[in-house]
Amino acid sequence: MRVLIWILFILALAIGVSLLAGNNEGYVLIVRPPYRLELSLNLLLILIVLAFVSLHLLLRFIHYARDLPANVRAYKENRRIRLGHAALLEALHAMSQGRYQLALKAASKALDYGEDPSLTALLAARASHKLKQKGQRDYYLAEAERLAPEAAVARLLMQAELLLDDRLYSQALDVLHKIEKIEPRFVPAMRLELKVQLRLNNWEQVLTLLQQLEKHDGMESWQVREIRHQAHQHLIARYSKDLNALMAYWKKVPEDDKLNTRIANIMAEALIKLNAGNQAQEVIEMSLTKTWDSELAGKLGDCASTNPHKQLQQAEHWLLSHEQDAQLLLSLGKMCVRLGLWGKAQSYLEASISVQASAAAHLALAHLLESRGETDAANHHYRLSVQFCRDEK
Repeated sequence: MRVLIWILFILALAIGVSLLAGNNEGYVLIVRPPYRLELSLNLLLILIVLAFVSLHLLLRFIHYARDLPANVRAYKENRRIRLGHAALLEALHAMSQGRYQLALKAASKALDYGEDPSLTALLAARASHKLKQKGQRDYYLAEAERLAPEAAVARLLMQAELLLDDRLYSQALDVLHKIEKIEPRFVPAMRLELKVQLRLNNWEQVLTLLQQLEKHDGMESWQVREIRHQAHQHLIARYSKDLNALMAYWKKVPEDDKLNTRIANIMAEALIKLNAGNQAQEVIEMSLTKTWDSELAGKLGDCASTNPHKQLQQAEHWLLSHEQDAQLLLSLGKMCVRLGLWGKAQSYLEASISVQASAAAHLALAHLLESRGETDAANHHYRLSVQFCRDEK
């Protein structure tokens, strides 16, 4: 509608001008002695309009020529940004698809165009690492440091990750320590250091890092718990030759971890091997009080306690609520053997076998029968014990 109005306006204006010019008989006389110039008024008006248009075009041309270098520079800059951005997107897509050669090529092109050097150089470094081109990788890491020193944390974090991938653990730790100086308690760096310490079996440092990560919500609670239990298992095994060192470490273990049946099992087994029956019994009873575990109950019979009557009383109390637990019955049989309660011991061992036969129960019963002179019955249970050992293997 607007276009139609403008067309009608222009036509009306043209008609009006033509009518006015057709009826205009005026003229203009310009006198500058000794010259005289006589023009029609219509021609003068046309010349004035043409002169105005010419002057306007000349001024526009001069303005365009003056701004031409800046316009060319702006065009080239816009083109560079556009091409660099396109190359960066191509590199990201190729990287996500596992096309590392294409990603390296596109990232290198984007870096040449000056597209965010902190991102493109690191992207090229990662692609080079995937292609096992370590020289290229180190070059792009150096370029990232030179072109984008403000992105030091991102560069160092990737460098540590790549060193970890190459199993250069000490160098990875050195890089992570640099990050610690720039940004203390940086969660991604702590998670990466945790991986390094796990590979190095530095379990004390693992526990320290887990405590910090848990404080900063840097890991899921179940992951922290699983790794912490793994660390406790290895540290218990490390101190398992020295009772004093083992007990000193056990005092440092949090109560929740002490009550965990898996940790308690390992600790009790280590204490039993060190002939520390009282300490092993304490560990087992603490854990069983919170959570019942048959395997742990089975270790009670191996704890040579200095108060065996109290130990037996506690085990028989548990039997009231776990009367079908074969491992507990086996432990009760072993306790009765130590106390010289032969008939009671035989009853408990036979009950254990009736609930769930095992090599350990048959072997214990065989020893008991042999000590009482029942050789044939003892040999029978010895054979069953060997058979169950083979089946368990």
